This record gives sequence, C-alpha cells and structure tokens, in this order.
Amino acid sequence: MSLDSQSQTSLPTRRLSWAVPVGCVIVAATGLGAMGLGADDWLQPRLPVQLLRPGPWGLPPWRLLLLPLVLAVAWSLGYLLSRLTRGILIRLVRQTSTPWDEAILVRIGAPLTLAWMLFPTLLLLPWLGLTGSPERLARRLSAAGLLVALFWGLARAMDVGGQALTQSSWAKAHPATHALLPLAARVAKVAIVAFGAVALLSEFGYPVTSLVAGLGIGGLAVALAAQKTVENLFGAFSIGADQPFREGDFVRIEDFVGTIEVIGLRSTKIRTLDRTLITIPNGKLAEMRLESYSVRDRMRLACNVGLVYSTSTVQLRVVLAGLERVLREHPKIWPDAVVVRFKELGDSALTIEVMAWFQTADWSEFQLIRQEILLQFMEVVSNAGSSFAFPSRSVYLVGEPAKPVG
Repeated sequence: MSLDSQSQTSLPTRRLSWAVPVGCVIVAATGLGAMGLGADDWLQPRLPVQLLRPGPWGLPPWRLLLLPLVLAVAWSLGYLLSRLTRGILIRLVRQTSTPWDEAILVRIGAPLTLAWMLFPTLLLLPWLGLTGSPERLARRLSAAGLLVALFWGLARAMDVGGQALTQSSWAKAHPATHALLPLAARVAKVAIVAFGAVALLSEFGYPVTSLVAGLGIGGLAVALAAQKTVENLFGAFSIGADQPFREGDFVRIEDFVGTIEVIGLRSTKIRTLDRTLITIPNGKLAEMRLESYSVRDRMRLACNVGLVYSTSTVQLRVVLAGLERVLREHPKIWPDAVVVRFKELGDSALTIEVMAWFQTADWSEFQLIRQEILLQFMEVVSNAGSSFAFPSRSVYLVGEPAKPVG
C-alpha cells in the first residue's frame, strides 16, 4: 500500500462520535472519585473484613482492586487525547506537499496513546494510596512506559521513512537500491530497539556500562567469526551505492558474459548465454573488473573485408567508396566516426578495415543492422567486379635437375 492510500484510508480525521468516549471517561472518573475520594468515610464500613486487612505492599485488597479501574480510565483518556492530538497535527501537515508526514502520524497512534495514558496514570496513583517502595516502583514503571512509547514511535516512523525513500524519485532512478533500502530500514530499527533496551535497563538501575562493554566484546567476536558475511554485506551496499550495474543488465565480468538476475545481500546471480546460473559473493564482485553493455548509447561494427589480389587499384577505390556510402546512408549511423580504409597487404588478401557506430542500444536491432550492412557490402564488392578472398597458401615444389643417363 502506498503512503497516499494509507494516509487517506487510516487518518483519524473523520467525524468522531465523541459522546461515547467522553461519557465513558466521565462515568469512570465519577465512579473512581466516589470510591477513592472519601472512601475511607463511607466505603470501608461497608466492606468485608477480608478486604480491609493489610495485603501486598501493606495495602488493603480493596485499594488494589481500584488498579484496573485506574488503568481503564487512564487508557480512555490517553486514547481520547491521542485522537485529538493526531487530528490537530494532521490538519497542520496537510498543508505540506509530502505524504510521509501524514503516514507517520497514522503509524504512531498506538505509541502516542501509550504516552498520553501514562500522564493520567501518574495523576491517579495517589488514589491508590501507594507509599514508599510501591510508589517509587509505579513511577519508575511509568517512566519506563514513556521510554517504550518513544522508541516504539521511532521504530514505526522508521518504517514509514524506509517506505517513503523506496518510493522516492532517487530510488526510482537507482533500481538496485530496492533490495538495500529495506535492509537499511531493518538495521536502523534494530539499532533503535537496542538503544531502547539500554535506556530501559538504565532506568531500572542496571549497570549499563558493563553490559555495553560485554556486548562490544561479544560483537567483536561475532564480527570476526562472520567476517565473510560482513564483507559480502558491505559489498552489497557498495554495489547499491556505486551502481556499476542493475538487475536485468547484460554485463561482462572477468571472462564470462551474462544477464544480472538477482542482486542479493550476500551474492549476485548472473544468467550466462548457456542459461547456466553463476553466483558470485558480493565481496569478491566489488573487486572484479565489470563491464556493462546495457549502458551503451551506441554499438560498434568492426570487421575486416579481404579482397583477392587480382583486384585492381581502380576496383579497390570503387569498393572503398561503395562501403563508405552504404554506411553513411543508413539512418541509424553515427556520422561523426565512419572508418573505411585500405589497411594492409595481407598474406592472402587485400585487407580493408571497416569501423562504424550505430545509434541503438538494442542488441537484437543491432544484429539486424549488421546483417543488412554486410549484405550490401557483398553487393558493392560484386558490382565492382572483385571478390572476397579466403585464406590460402601457395606451395612451390622445386625439384633437382635431372641427371644425364649413361
């Protein structure tokens, strides 16, 4: 689903029926106030003795029974404030031309609800009568919840950012990055989760310094053990950034040619002319000599035309003019460089060098052009009264003079 459709179908800007959530909040708050405020005066005399005895953390059970109601009221307020906040922000970001900001607001709905839920929770905690260690634990859990909401929202925003980058004009101009951008987004999300875990451990008082040092040593050991994997991974990033070729390109790599089928995270697969599949690790591929035929703006025709030695100079000049005329009259010729020259007196032929470029990048079209040009070359040579030479060798046998008889 694109960012535009996602933001249009999920934005919380439709007309809401505020009566239901507001009524629930008011009823819950009224009930909680009736039970919490002044509860010692009118509620305790009516409760069973079992609910009045000290329980966990020194609190009577009837106060602990208020906890689900406190959480329900806090969640209702958090949901309501989250919808209000996103509605206001969406009206503001609609003035921008980018759709990703609206998509981010849609994705962070749950983390924003969690964040807003924690503020009324802190305000309602005194109704539970918590003191000492339980109160400190509750406030620490609330602070941890804010950290979870923060890093949760960052992770979801990273998803939208990766999707927006994939749909950007830069990504469309670099198709090979389509496989790398999701990987980069996943790596960024892992980093966000790691930072969030460290922040939570620090909030609960764990020694983060020793933990980070241990993770660093463990990461170094894993990096040494997975050296080739890391090398291939960075090779994939290098190929995606440098863009030596793309999927579907016809390339020459070292001593073989083929079509790039898949540019993966570990290796690249090339389909050869024999229809075999060659897999090369990206780490090695980044160091190889690469030649891409798909980026050519024109194709070269290069050949030698050999005439028999019985060809006269007049016939040779006619052939030279005729070959050049055939090339220059072709509609696809690149006229800046057309070479038709008498090259050498070969072992068995008079060699004419022909070199020209045609303005096409389609190999099939070039094959048809080359075929038509060579057929016209044959007509030129035939009309000039000459013929093509073929490799030959003359052998002269010299015998000894006959001896006189007698």
